[in-house]
Amino acid sequence: MTLTQALAKNFLGNSPSWYKATIVGFLIINPIVLFAFGAHGPVITGWLLLIQFIFTLAMALKCYPLQPGGLLAIQAVLIGLTSPESVYNETVTALPVLLLLIFMVAGIYFLKELLLTTFTKILLGVRSQLLLSLLVCFTAAVLSAFLDALTVLAVLITIGAGFYQVFHRFASGKQYDAEHDIGFDEGIHELHRSELDAFRSYLRGLMMHAAVGTALGGVMTQVGEPQNLLIAKQADWDFIEFFVRVAPVSIPVFIVGLATCAIVERFRWFGYGTQLPAAVRHVLHDYNEEQKRNRTSKDIAILIIQGVTAVILIFALAFHLAEVGIIGLLVIVLATSFTGITDEHRIGKAFEAALPFTALLVVFFAIVAVLHDQHLFEPVVTAVLQLEGDAQTAMFYLANAALSAISDNVFVATIYITEVKAALLEGVITREQFDLLAVAINTGTNIPSVATPNGQAAFLFLLTSALAPLIRLSYGRMLLMAFPYTVTMTLTGLWAIVYLL
Repeated sequence: MTLTQALAKNFLGNSPSWYKATIVGFLIINPIVLFAFGAHGPVITGWLLLIQFIFTLAMALKCYPLQPGGLLAIQAVLIGLTSPESVYNETVTALPVLLLLIFMVAGIYFLKELLLTTFTKILLGVRSQLLLSLLVCFTAAVLSAFLDALTVLAVLITIGAGFYQVFHRFASGKQYDAEHDIGFDEGIHELHRSELDAFRSYLRGLMMHAAVGTALGGVMTQVGEPQNLLIAKQADWDFIEFFVRVAPVSIPVFIVGLATCAIVERFRWFGYGTQLPAAVRHVLHDYNEEQKRNRTSKDIAILIIQGVTAVILIFALAFHLAEVGIIGLLVIVLATSFTGITDEHRIGKAFEAALPFTALLVVFFAIVAVLHDQHLFEPVVTAVLQLEGDAQTAMFYLANAALSAISDNVFVATIYITEVKAALLEGVITREQFDLLAVAINTGTNIPSVATPNGQAAFLFLLTSALAPLIRLSYGRMLLMAFPYTVTMTLTGLWAIVYLL
């Protein structure tokens, strides 16, 4: 192998050759487009860059998006589409989200024994797949209305990975406590391959129901999503007023979302409806019984500490005693100090799940900085503000919906609420119009953004989690499974905006 061949081989590792060539093509074409189109070059290249970044997300199972997306972000800075200062400012603005990822996800890792024990009982106790799906979606919605969607999904991802590990280890012919790499299927007995595939489908359905549930609950309160806090601050709404003003839209969408969950499960549409295989249920039951038989006083003490820590976590989040990330650090300290986890290696393992995604999110903020610096969304905002009455409110909802599906909903909400607040202060719109538009912005950025993984941080976190490749949850499959929810929830939101506000 020549040096040139070695460099080509090492570039993006084991990714397919066509994928490597595509990324190189992106990097070559961007500067050409930038300079070829003169004054319009930055805007055209900005949109092109966004499409390219979405491509890297869509191909996440071919190559983790951090590397190809990072190369695009670096190039964007080098050719002047944005600046290091803009990237830094976007990152600083999102510091609470980054702290949440770094500390809260790691904190949840140290509660996994309690979570796995609790949800194993629920999984084994609720035999109806439809009822369990509704329960997962409803619970995720309720929790996300008061907690953070990323935290809720991190809990469920930890649980899903725990279930998968138990059965994968069994299907490989190993004991429950044996060392095992769940990323490789070579050791799976032929007898259990179809059961493992069915279990993957089952977990995909539950994870997607949970992810949509976080959006259903997140839209309802000012603490449900990061952009909600910003909108509430600009509108000067307290917790109760925010809920009441958004309720004419959020409540019908919540009902329709649960109805959609029931329908897709009942008729097994869009990849839903797979039943828990009997063999998997049997394995999880035996695992649960063995855990109970072998549980020592030390294990019980660990579960008690984790239970107390979980109560402190819920209390601290519900009353917002500190930023979510700081509360996550509290959980790490409590859950490790009183359970005997003191060595650096075991503590470090907890951070493995979140840190790659944290780095990817900063790369994403670089793309957002390009959108911001090149004012790519401003023509849409200006055009919508020129409309009047119900048409203006409806178009604000739809414009936020479209942009949030391809970009970050926090960024979209920030742009729109800032422009609307400026219009209010300049006397262009009345306070009543402002309140209606604020509701349209909130619901428009929260509800239809379930359409794509890049619309919401929680969805992107699920897509890039360690669980996603294990259960074969790709970008395309997420689009397909989100589709029925996107259609029903978006149309319901639009109807409520026009007729109930």
